[in-house]
Amino acid sequence: MIELPTATGGAPRGRPWLATYPAGLSWEQPLPPHALTALFDQSVRDHADKPCTVFAGRTLTYREIAAQVAAAASLLTAQGVTKGDRIGLLLPNTPTYIVYFYAALKCGAVVVNYNPQQTIADLERQIRDSGTSVMVTLDLKPLFEKVEALLTSQVLRRAVVASFTALLPASKAIVHRLFKASDVAQPARSTVADRLALDGMPSATPTVTAAPLPVIQPSDLAVLQYTGGTTGMPKGAMLTHANLSINAAQLTAWSAALLAPGRERILAVLPFFHVFAMTSVVIFGIGLGAEIVIQPRFVLDETIDLITRTRPTIMPGVPTLFAALAMQKSKAKLDLGSLKLCLSGGAGLPAEVRNAFEAITSAKLVEAYGLSETSPGVTCNPLDGRARPGSIGLPLPQTLVAIRDADAPDRDVPLGQTGEICVAGPQVTRGYWNRPDDSAAAFVGAYLRTGDIGYMDRDGYVFVVDRIKDVINTSGFKVYPRHIEEKLYEHAAVEEATVIAVVDATRGEVPKAFVKLKAGAAATVAELAAHLATRLSKIELPAEIELREALPKTVIGKLSKKELIAEEVAKRSKP
Repeated sequence: MIELPTATGGAPRGRPWLATYPAGLSWEQPLPPHALTALFDQSVRDHADKPCTVFAGRTLTYREIAAQVAAAASLLTAQGVTKGDRIGLLLPNTPTYIVYFYAALKCGAVVVNYNPQQTIADLERQIRDSGTSVMVTLDLKPLFEKVEALLTSQVLRRAVVASFTALLPASKAIVHRLFKASDVAQPARSTVADRLALDGMPSATPTVTAAPLPVIQPSDLAVLQYTGGTTGMPKGAMLTHANLSINAAQLTAWSAALLAPGRERILAVLPFFHVFAMTSVVIFGIGLGAEIVIQPRFVLDETIDLITRTRPTIMPGVPTLFAALAMQKSKAKLDLGSLKLCLSGGAGLPAEVRNAFEAITSAKLVEAYGLSETSPGVTCNPLDGRARPGSIGLPLPQTLVAIRDADAPDRDVPLGQTGEICVAGPQVTRGYWNRPDDSAAAFVGAYLRTGDIGYMDRDGYVFVVDRIKDVINTSGFKVYPRHIEEKLYEHAAVEEATVIAVVDATRGEVPKAFVKLKAGAAATVAELAAHLATRLSKIELPAEIELREALPKTVIGKLSKKELIAEEVAKRSKP
């Protein structure tokens, strides 16, 4: 429990959210820390014969997944993995990720998540920074060839290569639908074969004998989660078993009224290597004894088909996912009736998207907020119908949110005034791996500086205005791209919108908007400009609006600005 200041007479101060907290939920409730491995073992005992994963039509029970975890842990220890070693997971969404996530933790190792789309140069930087000694991947060429190159260059010491075909049912039709034979690598024939451990997972019986597994404590480091690099080079946020187990418990407590342990089905469309999915799907789902329906990558038609066939009850996602589903023309084929809890994160959720999505489903779609450094959950809108448009919600149990003066981050600003969002709580990282200076700069006392600008209203609801780094300084005034984007979304023809800063000889920086229109909709640049003219101040109006057929996105599907910024820099640097 966090020690909090109290006002005269013992009444809490600085916590306006307590007066509007969801009924039946206590902000002060105890949240005991656990080792993630202990929670996994408990779910196996409670739900042994219930489905744990569904992938490409093949179902594995909790008992079967546990046997594969034991086999994988034995394989890792046979490769010399000991407590504290960093084990990389270069994996798409498959049961293999879940198996090796828990296997690494059972060895006392620290999981380092890797994006399968990263370049070899980016992988090399992260391997060196984290000290990853063993990388786990699949025998799919795009993945294995990267690992092979890293082994050849001596950047990586050893690798475990798991069989993709072993994950699939016997049906050849499914095999051929998912991949071609030419997509599969031949690790045994590689020039680095002597540094590979091949895991075909043909049975549920461990094939190697290894040393006894260590005792895992909640305070042990569990994951190095690398930040997105929006404020510089990516840094490894150190997340303990306690950080992650408590954050999953916070999510469970927040949504307890909607949950039935052992009976839920989660659609895993977000990539597991991202902190949002790692916690809200893998850790939360396993702790709940849920059936995790795994989609390797987001493809809209395939997602709709999977929802129709598997009837998930929970679906974490990003705003672009919910917008894509809500805008489907063929509503007759879109049956979202099984969904009851949908969490939106990664970017702001426009009210129009939320309203459109809830209009075609009985699910609660609420916006949450978090960071890699907070495991990730910090706030969430209530599920009782009191979600506030534009708000990221109320602080999760035992989570403190303060709005601080960005120039004097030890000083709170008044309610309703804009400042930097700062967070303290049991889910907050202990700092960045091997970066003491960055760690010291990120904290003021117990509070993590998020780098996000926002405010808190008198009821404790938090609103994000923008990132400190994204603020546009135009003619000496601060302009927030997110505010402009929200006003663009109010136009009926707009499907996606993003705003960046571009250089201006007179004003320093000015906003430029990029817009994708809805299919079949029509709007001119002049019409969009007229729409904004009545909703924004003159200083906020984009100097330019550009219509695009598509806008760049990150791997989790949220809109990405860096490609557009690079385009504009290149365009303006030409003579």
